[in-house]
Amino acid sequence: MSATARPRRSPVPSEPATPAPSREERPAPAAATSEAAPSQRPAAPPRPPRPFLLDFFPLEGSDQTRLSRFFERLREGRLSTTRCPRDGELHWPPRVACPTCHTEELSWVDLPEHGRIYAFSAVLGGAPLGLEADVPFAVGLVDLDGVPLRLFGRIDGKPWTELRIGGAVRVEPYDVGDGRMFYRFRTVE
Repeated sequence: MSATARPRRSPVPSEPATPAPSREERPAPAAATSEAAPSQRPAAPPRPPRPFLLDFFPLEGSDQTRLSRFFERLREGRLSTTRCPRDGELHWPPRVACPTCHTEELSWVDLPEHGRIYAFSAVLGGAPLGLEADVPFAVGLVDLDGVPLRLFGRIDGKPWTELRIGGAVRVEPYDVGDGRMFYRFRTVE
C-alpha cells in the first residue's frame, strides 16, 4: 500500500447477527374475551374543502389581483390586455409589469372581437371543476384578427366534431355563475 492510500472500510459495520426468536420464545397473541368492547367504527373525518388550485377561474377583485381591470372590462363586454408605452409591446396574458423593460406603467387596450381557429381539441373526460357536466366540449387556440396574439380558450357554438382549422370565431365574455367573468370563443357562420 502506498503512503497516501487508506485501507477500504466495509460499508456496513460488521456486528454479530442476532438470531430471530424461536417459536417457543415468541409472545402468544392476546386471548379474546367475551367481555371485550364491541368494535365501533370511527366516524369518517369531514372532507376538507377543495383547494383553490382546482378552481378553473381566477379570483377577480381588486383586493385579490392587480389585474382586476381585465375582469371589469370583461364585465363591460370588452376583451383587453396591456401594452407597454415604452417599447409598444402587446402582452398576453395581461401583465402588471412589462417583461422587457420592467415598467409597471402599462396601458390597457381592447382586443379585436374576431379571430380564426388555429388548433383545437376535445375535452372528453377529466374536465376542470365545474365543467364536468359539459363534457364533451372543445378548447383551442385562436389567432385574433389584426394583432399578433394567439389565445387559448373554450370554443362553443358547434359540436367539436364540426369545428375546422381556420374557422371563424368571436370572443364572448360570460358569467361563470358566481359573479366572476371569463371569456370564451363562439363560432360564427
